[in-house]
Amino acid sequence: MNQERVPRRSITGVIRSFFALNSSMIALLAMVVLVGMGEKMAERFLPLYLMAVGGTTWAVGSLNGMDNLLSALYSFPGGYLSDLLGYKKALIVFNLVAMVGYVIVILVPTWWAVLIGAVFFISWTAISLPAIMSLVSKAVPKDKRTMGVSLHSLTRRIPMALGPLVGGALIQVFGRIKGVRISFGVALLLGAVAIVLEVFFIEEDPDAGKKDRAVHLRDSIRFITPDLRNLLISDILIRFAEQIPYAFVVLWVVDRNGITPLQFGVLTTIEMVTAMLVYIPIAILADRNSKKPFVLTTFVFFTAFPIVLYFSRSFPALCGAFVLRGLKEYGEPTRKALIMDLAPENAKASTFGTYYLLRDLIVSVAAFGAAWLWNRGPGVNFFTAAAFGAAGTIYFAVFGRDLKSAV
Repeated sequence: MNQERVPRRSITGVIRSFFALNSSMIALLAMVVLVGMGEKMAERFLPLYLMAVGGTTWAVGSLNGMDNLLSALYSFPGGYLSDLLGYKKALIVFNLVAMVGYVIVILVPTWWAVLIGAVFFISWTAISLPAIMSLVSKAVPKDKRTMGVSLHSLTRRIPMALGPLVGGALIQVFGRIKGVRISFGVALLLGAVAIVLEVFFIEEDPDAGKKDRAVHLRDSIRFITPDLRNLLISDILIRFAEQIPYAFVVLWVVDRNGITPLQFGVLTTIEMVTAMLVYIPIAILADRNSKKPFVLTTFVFFTAFPIVLYFSRSFPALCGAFVLRGLKEYGEPTRKALIMDLAPENAKASTFGTYYLLRDLIVSVAAFGAAWLWNRGPGVNFFTAAAFGAAGTIYFAVFGRDLKSAV
């Protein structure tokens, strides 16, 4: 008797389905690795580079403040252009902008050239994130959205882990000035390769050119619901905890505690590998269970890191501190997925950009003030950061909505 045979799915098909992979997602992840690798080879060491070319701690603080301020100012235009042009064309434009910044730093080895170049290259993550989130929301099924965001977050950590390792080795061999400039040269080359991937492998945005008009800022602000507002307030306080010590971590580790740039690269790798190990398990659990506990746990890790860092004075102790720093990514994809779920279908990128505009605009105040705190002592800087983290954690514990019920 003939029996109809049921075809079995290939292992590749099962993997692609489980991780919500398709041609656009695969090209996106490859692009993230290439651009991120070039960026992170130099970004973590820019405070050291600034000091080496004649800058002061105020220049370091200004760079970090610019990072947050420009992230805020570029977030909404990034979402606006993504909605207007479509995510594919927008990503190409954003990569070209970053490459202009790399060229400035390569050609002009001064501290003020870094600040000018940063206007272009420091913007890439912030200006491109709304387009990336829009691509993810359209390229994967809704019930796989947290997985898609988590996969992007995990992939971002590959260059964040390897980039500082390679950058630290270049500084070890060629010195702080030449090593950083070589890193930016590599970043320029990798950015060009990423544009080729975007042109040939990312599918066109199905909604590109179909909108009568892009969503304006006043419209997007109305899309910030009470649930998003509570998340935004707690997120702002937590980012104070992150950004107040951020630019000075490398100075604390290398200049205050005698750790080499290469060892700092190893510490960054430990941080990113830790983050990568928790992304997929948490994505699976977050899609099936209440999401608030995952975000709340993330906020606890943000709060604890500056305290632990202050008491870490040796390489083994610092390894433990950077494991903790990696764990702060525990619930980040869940938070990003919630923003996309609550945003209107035809304006996800704009709403996401508006959220980050409001958040980073306020947080930039803390980043600019971080140098003042650092000059009064690392302990003042670190413990002030922890106090803001504690406030954000308590606020979310009391007022934050269970994320599962909001989706």
